[in-house]
Amino acid sequence: MPLITVGVNHKTAPVAIREKIAFAPEQVFDALSSLISQKYAEEAIIVSTCNRTELYCSTDDSIEASHLINWLSQYHVIESASLKPFCYSYYEDDSVRHIMRVAAGLDSLILGEPQILGQIKSAYAISHEGQYIGSQLQALFQRTFSIAKKVRTDTAIGENPVSIAFAAVSLAQRIFADVKNSTVLLIGAGQTIELVSRHLKESGVKRIIVANRTLERAKVLATEIGAEAILLSEISDYLPQADLVISSTASQLPIIGKGLVEKAIAKRRHNPMLLVDIAVPRDIEPEVEEVKDVYLYTVDDLHSVIEEGVKARQDAAKSAEQIIDNGVAEFRRSLESRKVSDLIVAYRNNAEDIKSTEYNKAIKLLESGQAPEEILKKMAHNLMNKLIHDPTLFLREAGANEDTQALDIAQQVLGINDNKDSDNK
Repeated sequence: MPLITVGVNHKTAPVAIREKIAFAPEQVFDALSSLISQKYAEEAIIVSTCNRTELYCSTDDSIEASHLINWLSQYHVIESASLKPFCYSYYEDDSVRHIMRVAAGLDSLILGEPQILGQIKSAYAISHEGQYIGSQLQALFQRTFSIAKKVRTDTAIGENPVSIAFAAVSLAQRIFADVKNSTVLLIGAGQTIELVSRHLKESGVKRIIVANRTLERAKVLATEIGAEAILLSEISDYLPQADLVISSTASQLPIIGKGLVEKAIAKRRHNPMLLVDIAVPRDIEPEVEEVKDVYLYTVDDLHSVIEEGVKARQDAAKSAEQIIDNGVAEFRRSLESRKVSDLIVAYRNNAEDIKSTEYNKAIKLLESGQAPEEILKKMAHNLMNKLIHDPTLFLREAGANEDTQALDIAQQVLGINDNKDSDNK
């Protein structure tokens, strides 16, 4: 069955289009059922994230990408003509290559980001649970997961910071021998701090304090990551406990001044403190850098870290592309091998049917009292005629068409030896 992929992503469609065709989690089962029941696909997996919506389908020969785009527009009640310009489509090996690149993070907004692999695994699990996939997509996605893992382990695609949040945490990991045992104070509760908190949790940091102007918002984020929540007004009490401070608020005035840091470092008995200010305007007074045993970095300092990370990931992506090319070739070989295996099974089953039919006939004749020798002769004759019937028709047709290549292949397959030369000796 042909493999077809259609979809939109952050590179081809604006958010105004992406949000119209995104699938909420509770919609996916219904959408998969619709795809299969309306005969748009034999097997299907839907991947829907904030940056992409994609249909991975195993179809019959009558289905084209345009049919799937039409289904997508109908399901979400959007004009097909307004959706098509933003869609892309892939067939067969190109479809295989695309899903492998997506899973490896090579098609992401942030090159090499790891979250997409988990999202694809979840999409696969939903289709598997609903029995909307069979052997073809099962084989493809299992191979895809293996290739994505190989890209992660064999290249540095995910090791270098390419976002402000990642760069801030990477900087801390460079400075602290064991960042896991550090106390981290996060100031703010917006998207950037949320990303920072996730990176910190992935790094194994055990104690995180979230300070925000609104305690309710701080508590929401703190609950998600297992942290403590405080108000901005309480920072002076908690700052001496912090080894690492990362701040990103929308405040128009600094939140942390030189005097506050001097008092905190004195209480710490000059145990070093790292402060990372990723806010614009700045949350931390520049004069804080003058305090002994305090290290202050701003968003501009992090940009150089990010530039290094982007280049490193781009270099790693070249190696990843080769791994994916090999993965596509391996999957194609496995498909061809499976086709041959299916053909062999069908051929053996056909021979088994012929054998069983003649055997049952012979048993009935024996039970009727006929001579065993005559029955065996008849069974052997019938078996021979039935087994050579189709090859004989093929040989006659190839001969009539003067198809010497087909005759040579048939001679090899049927094990027919040409004894002309030996007869003339």
